[in-house]
Amino acid sequence: MTPDLLTFGEAMVSMRSAGPLATGTPLSMHLAGAESNVAIGVARLGHRAAWVGRVSTDEFGEYVLRQLRAEGVGVDGVSRDAERQTGLMFLEQRSADLTRVQYYRAGSAGSALRVDDLRAPLAAGARMLHLTGITPALSDTAREVTCWAAETADAAGIPICLDVNYRARLWSREAAREVLTPLAAHASTIIASADELDLVGDPGADEPAVAAELLRRGVETVLVKLGADGARAYTVDGVEEVGVVSVTAVDTVGAGDAFTAGYLSGWFDGLDLTGRLRRAATLGAFAVSTRGDCEGLPRRAELALLDGHEAGSVLR
Repeated sequence: MTPDLLTFGEAMVSMRSAGPLATGTPLSMHLAGAESNVAIGVARLGHRAAWVGRVSTDEFGEYVLRQLRAEGVGVDGVSRDAERQTGLMFLEQRSADLTRVQYYRAGSAGSALRVDDLRAPLAAGARMLHLTGITPALSDTAREVTCWAAETADAAGIPICLDVNYRARLWSREAAREVLTPLAAHASTIIASADELDLVGDPGADEPAVAAELLRRGVETVLVKLGADGARAYTVDGVEEVGVVSVTAVDTVGAGDAFTAGYLSGWFDGLDLTGRLRRAATLGAFAVSTRGDCEGLPRRAELALLDGHEAGSVLR
């Protein structure tokens, strides 16, 4: 059955500590990866999601597949790689307000993604192809498959959502701009934080000017994430804003992916722009108020749990 969402990239294993790593604080194991986070968020809300990537044959690779299958995410197109290891990341809760991240992903199975890995899954079609700016930064082959997928999906009439998701540890802003600006020409939806917009438009222009330029180039919706101030959406019909859902934030990792999953879920459900933005804000609130990349994302029946809630609420 054709999935609603098709996405691809690197899924990693995240090892989390509640205190300084140097003191030997115990670690807990979690699934991590921007694209897999979005796929899980969409699947939990009842949509069909498929994730494609290269996964090692090591035990961490088995864990990645086990977690994705448990969430109902399709992994039939995943390739196994016996020559490379699964990428790892360590998250250290250094203080209540500061989390430090260390990556061990160079030369990983996920970074070896290539065009042949995606040919069959993309040929099978999807209602939406989701891309991020992380995957093309991983390697030459990952960059090639990202550009190929965007061109191929665009030619086939498959809408594309591009989340800029800039990672300074992976590439420079100049290198990112060289790849992401032409990539954005294939997208129907672009998602970026305010400081990422210059990577898909004129670096000397302000936010409204960059959004206007993207709309002229054929993008249908430009979503600008504003953190604690909510989000702003630009379309040919004008500008619409949404505030955040007020919650106690305990972990902001994965919040942007949750926002994207909520927005895409609303799109799959045929909601208007206001409805899509509200659902995006709701999933973002669930993400920041629970620990983990995607563990706290809601099921469809739970979407209304935060409506009118008060701090310390107990549902009996």
